[in-house]
Amino acid sequence: METNQNDYFIVKAKENGVQVIGLTRGQDTRFHHTEKLDKGEVMIAQFTDHTSAVKIRGKAVVLTKYGTIDTQE
Repeated sequence: METNQNDYFIVKAKENGVQVIGLTRGQDTRFHHTEKLDKGEVMIAQFTDHTSAVKIRGKAVVLTKYGTIDTQE
């Protein structure tokens, strides 16, 4: 399966302890990677052949080519 290597997304933490959790592709979706961000930290990431989804816990702003999402809303 090929992924579009140009699709990046940005997560900016609005509080300490924001978790960014990568979920696997395939028949069984599982957690495979977790990053913890503190207030003001920014993570730039992209979907890959192994990562099909991302779960975000905590207050953050997520920017994608589709728009901006604020987890407080």
